[in-house]
Amino acid sequence: MRIYKFNNLNLRNKLLIIYICTVFIPITLTHIAYYHVTTNNVRTQKMNDMSLSVKQIANDFQTAIDDAVGISSMIYTDYALYNLLEMKYNSSIEFIHAYHDYFGDISKEASLYPSVHSIKLYTNNDTVIYAGGISKIDTLVKNSTWYKQSELIRSSYPVLIRSVGDSGKHDMFSLIREMDYFVSQNSTQKILEINLEPGLTNRIFHDVTFPGELYLLNDESTIEYTTNSKIDWSESKYPYKSVSLPDDKVIFEESYNLPYLNNWKVVAVTQEHVLLEDIKGSRNFILYLALINLIFPSLFIIYITSSLHLRIIRILRHMRKVEDQNFELIEGVDDQDEIGELTHAFNRMASKIKRLINEVYVADIQKKDLELQRKQAQLSALQSQINPHFLFNVLETIRMRSILKKEDETAKIIENIAKMLRKSFIWGKDWVTVDEEIYLIKCFLEIQHYRFDDKMQYHIDIDPEAAKCLIPNMSLIPFVENASIHGIEPIKGKGMIIISIKRSNEKLVCEINDNGQGMEAEEYEQVMQSLDEVANIGEHVGIKNVYYRLKLHYSNQFEFNIISTKGVGTTVKIILPFFEYRN
Repeated sequence: MRIYKFNNLNLRNKLLIIYICTVFIPITLTHIAYYHVTTNNVRTQKMNDMSLSVKQIANDFQTAIDDAVGISSMIYTDYALYNLLEMKYNSSIEFIHAYHDYFGDISKEASLYPSVHSIKLYTNNDTVIYAGGISKIDTLVKNSTWYKQSELIRSSYPVLIRSVGDSGKHDMFSLIREMDYFVSQNSTQKILEINLEPGLTNRIFHDVTFPGELYLLNDESTIEYTTNSKIDWSESKYPYKSVSLPDDKVIFEESYNLPYLNNWKVVAVTQEHVLLEDIKGSRNFILYLALINLIFPSLFIIYITSSLHLRIIRILRHMRKVEDQNFELIEGVDDQDEIGELTHAFNRMASKIKRLINEVYVADIQKKDLELQRKQAQLSALQSQINPHFLFNVLETIRMRSILKKEDETAKIIENIAKMLRKSFIWGKDWVTVDEEIYLIKCFLEIQHYRFDDKMQYHIDIDPEAAKCLIPNMSLIPFVENASIHGIEPIKGKGMIIISIKRSNEKLVCEINDNGQGMEAEEYEQVMQSLDEVANIGEHVGIKNVYYRLKLHYSNQFEFNIISTKGVGTTVKIILPFFEYRN
């Protein structure tokens, strides 16, 4: 019997099996468990949220009723109001004076509470004027619905009833209370009616979002208000038992245990599928996620395995060409993985074999070519030496003729020029001492002083300890040259160049100051910005050349700063590590 080996599978199938066993199946099982846990959590959270919404509605309605009850309690214990309604008035004028002295303050109480619409008083005192919030208890009032409904209990505590509003329907709530706190001889009947805002209940029950129907039931389970648009609660008494509820109903209740709201309750009805509405979205999301986990990784694995397969086949194809002595390299190889390393190794092997073969045939030709190049370099070096020597000889001839003619100053300048040229041509070392650099600077400044006479002055201050310090060759003279040509020469008055080189601990501090014309702000910014543009030399070659050589020698262990102000002058400050010259 042949035993099946895993090693006989190709790489693509191996990766696919690993993906299904270690990724897809565990993720699918995890998603199923996550869905069930999420379903229970979301349903519980929804139930809590809806319960809180119903509690908020119930509390808001109770708060509105409590405001009316508070006003009724204040009026109920007001002795002055009792006197107003009990007193027998001899004339209408007498009552009007008493009314304005007191009742105007009571009518203001309604404006203090947004839930209260109006306050109304009823009395059977024939001597008062029935107007301005005071009405007569006549036969019509005694036969009214609100009077009969509250007759038995309004003397004990306030009664909340639904009365006729401005729309002509029973859509306004009123609080009725018998005013019998003080016992009087006349025994005049007095009733207080506090009307709540007509749209109060509608606003309370719609301010809080609830995905279902809301019902306000009285102690007889009659609907006093509902958000169910199919029930016309304001026209007639509609029992809650006759409401057709869905089969998958979920009911929330909040009951009141107050004398004026005894056994009233807020009932909220929703459906089970509403609770699980968000879960459907989660289920779809989990399904889509499972599909993504299957499709996209599978396509990605196919792409990766195809890439591996194609690159391996490409290496094999080129290796077969090597058998026919065709050392063609594999082009466009930038991969960093193992196959990429294998490809690089093949290219190196093919190149090396090809190079070894070529070296046998072209070694002599290359040797002759190198010899020719060497002779050409020697010829160029010889020519570069001839031209400077010729120039030195000419300058020396001019200097001697100036001495013969007793033109000592001219002879001195020519000598300085010759010294500068000789130093610049024969200095083959990268490092010089500060003394050597200053020697070249003095030659240059003497020439400039000869040109401008008293217009240009200079002062050099060298710390003896700094004189033997090693610095890069010609690292200071370009700034002296800029100070003279670009700083002092354009101005009309006298100019001054001050060179200061001092040792500070293990640092060499070099400063070059001039009182020339300075640079414009824009030009200064361009100069400082150009120091970072290594690839583009452009203008300010001397400054950039020094900066790049300092960076080459010292890396980041030096400081370089230029301060220039138009009309004031320029200061160049360079701080270098102190390297003392030793013989």
